[in-house]
Amino acid sequence: DVPQGLTSSIFTNDAREAERFMSAAGSDCGIANVNTGTSGAEIGGAFGGEKQTGGGRESGSDCWKQYMRRQTNTINFSSELPLAQGIEFGTPDEGSATA
Repeated sequence: DVPQGLTSSIFTNDAREAERFMSAAGSDCGIANVNTGTSGAEIGGAFGGEKQTGGGRESGSDCWKQYMRRQTNTINFSSELPLAQGIEFGTPDEGSATA
């Protein structure tokens, strides 16, 4: 256990050892590499740090997602109003809605 936790690496030919290293039971760093060094090339990753290393999660490139919510928007630029489930509205002369 160390206070740093930005990135870690393991070099192995054993697939099980690599899988364990990448699991929750293995590396406790935010970035875990197998058969490659901690070169700093991870800078483009959506990550800000782990433990006392880096700028923290709020400094990562995806931090804004913690403060946002998903929303679906639809804009109808037509002069017609499409209706769901086959509902049709007649003109005022034809009466009320039918299904």
